[in-house]
Amino acid sequence: MDGAIVLNAEATKIAWANVQLMPDPTILSSETGTRHRTAERVSKQTDALVIAVSQRREVVSLYVEGAKYILQDIPAVLAKANQGLATLEKYRQRLDEVSARLTVLEFEGRTVLHDALAALQRAELVTRMAVEVERYIVELGTEGRLIEMQLEETMVGVAADKTALLRDYAVEDSEEGLAAMLQALSRLPHQEVLDFGRLAELLGYDRKIATTDFPVSPRGYRVLGRVPRIPKLVVQKITHELGGLEEVLAAPDAELAAVDGVGPSRAKDIREGLRRLQEVDLVDRYLQS
Repeated sequence: MDGAIVLNAEATKIAWANVQLMPDPTILSSETGTRHRTAERVSKQTDALVIAVSQRREVVSLYVEGAKYILQDIPAVLAKANQGLATLEKYRQRLDEVSARLTVLEFEGRTVLHDALAALQRAELVTRMAVEVERYIVELGTEGRLIEMQLEETMVGVAADKTALLRDYAVEDSEEGLAAMLQALSRLPHQEVLDFGRLAELLGYDRKIATTDFPVSPRGYRVLGRVPRIPKLVVQKITHELGGLEEVLAAPDAELAAVDGVGPSRAKDIREGLRRLQEVDLVDRYLQS
């Protein structure tokens, strides 16, 4: 059978078999073989995923809206996935180092914009590398389960930390602004992610101050979010009512407990959690030096 097999929208049943596809012949195609040329034109004419199999060359090609992707052998894809995962782990290690340094500076009240941008840049690079690995996992199917588990372990906390960084250091703090910044950050070309000036603009600053010691004060989302058993809504109320991490650290216990949703018991837990975080980050920084 040399005709096409057409599946239903859910790809659970064969709708037609041995079908001779007749796409618009005026659609431009870069393919030379009849089978692949038809597949490319069908993908351009419809929104369907088209799969073309070359028995002679033992190649499987995928077409989506005219874009072509050739499936590779599992050993080759697995090697690339492992290489990508190794790179991701190095990126994550560097992110943790930059993040730990930033936390120490936040507790000491010595944060400058450059430190925050370095952490944001690393978080975005880790996210993008994870997307690359995810593509290999999709192609591997069941063979990629182990890679997927390693990826999930490596990425724990990255998305939340990146979101908290934006909320801590953006000029304006709002849910709408946060969504817009996350979207804009994901669409930045790679070279612009490496540009601190561009990242500063994304946060609402003048790009000229990105490489200077411009002092900034975190609102506290990132540090308070790491305290165990503190809901995000409570963290938001604390930052809004007290004004920032510096004010939270300096506030009397009674003032912290008076925040809606905190109370004396939770205020005590927050104080203890912040103290432990400060100790852990100081030890980590000492071990890294």
